[in-house]
Amino acid sequence: MHLDIRNNRISGPLPNDFGRLPMLSRALLSGNKITGHIPDSVSRIYRLADLDLSRNQVSGPIPESLGISDLNLSRNALEGNIPDVFGVRSYFTVLDLSYNRLKGPIPKSMASASYIGHLDLSYNHLCGKIPVGDPFDHLEASSFVYNDCLCGKPLKACGY
Repeated sequence: MHLDIRNNRISGPLPNDFGRLPMLSRALLSGNKITGHIPDSVSRIYRLADLDLSRNQVSGPIPESLGISDLNLSRNALEGNIPDVFGVRSYFTVLDLSYNRLKGPIPKSMASASYIGHLDLSYNHLCGKIPVGDPFDHLEASSFVYNDCLCGKPLKACGY
């Protein structure tokens, strides 16, 4: 149910069949040398509520099907856009995508999530207007700093 192998020297990619652990509820894998993509099979772990892959060397895109309440993918080499797949069933106590190579806009659908408690998108290559509404109204500038060209509250106004 709980896999805690934080701060070891585990290297290599996550197995493609990582999703064949149906009872797994927490996967704490931060502080290792894990490489490669996040396997799509992770989204099939029905009970998974906490996935921490921070401080690794994970690359590639964020799978569109990841909807975990605590999702920490910070300090990796993730690329591409943040998937525009949020909706009323999206509930995140923590969503940390900071210190990656993500680009493009913040998905407008993120504003339709039922709850996002802590959001950190800092230190990426995001660009465009920060959406308005919940959860963005209660976030501070530190959630968005050091991106290529984000603008809007709580950062500087957009100059379009």
